[in-house]
Amino acid sequence: MSEATNLPLAGRVAIVTGAARNIGRAIAVELGRQGADVVVNAQRSADEAEQTAALVTQAGARARVHLADISSPDGAQSLIDAAAAAFGRIDILVNNAAVRREARFDELDWRQWREVTGVILDGAYLCAHAAAPWLRRSPAGAIVNIGGMSAHGGSAGRAHVIAAKMGLVGLTRGLAHDLSDDGVTVNCVVPGLIDTARGHSAQGTPAHHARHTTLLGRRGTPQEVADLVAFLCGPKARYLTGQTMHANGGAYLG
Repeated sequence: MSEATNLPLAGRVAIVTGAARNIGRAIAVELGRQGADVVVNAQRSADEAEQTAALVTQAGARARVHLADISSPDGAQSLIDAAAAAFGRIDILVNNAAVRREARFDELDWRQWREVTGVILDGAYLCAHAAAPWLRRSPAGAIVNIGGMSAHGGSAGRAHVIAAKMGLVGLTRGLAHDLSDDGVTVNCVVPGLIDTARGHSAQGTPAHHARHTTLLGRRGTPQEVADLVAFLCGPKARYLTGQTMHANGGAYLG
């Protein structure tokens, strides 16, 4: 538990999936900065996940790394079990893990469809399902699902990503109802046009990014997304649940 008990998330334990880099890393570090101990999840990126954990520790919180494929029931359960074993409680779940490969629909096969929807949507369901008993026990349980702007405005070559990310909106609304009796809040944050490193993309910046501009005239930063997520996990957001909140500089007005 963080020693700085005046911090808004002091004493809380958070799990962030897909936290090895970019937005997931920024979220993990910000939650740690605000007092939460953090379990950093990645599927295979062990070195980068350890770097994230080191940054959480530097921010003043405890951190653990747990590698798991959260698209499988066993993998998701192992993540939740590891967090509970390490810290004895779970208060916050951030479903950030995603695969965002682009493919024209005529070339989109079943394997590609399942790879994307399995991580984004199935993974969020599996982690939430496994974490729900712990979140219900928390005095301030919170789930934040990380959506995607293209799910709301549409985009070519991303039918699988769009379907999965829009599915998160529905999952958010359903869970907000189902977990409300125990005071667990469930919200969806939708980043758009955020400057991130996309190491797995042969094309670099996605084509749909190049076609959009923001009202503010710049791209957003992972930190700006992390700030919103941390707010939704904190004590000043306990009356917010079932909501979809966009962070895109005005690129999409939803």
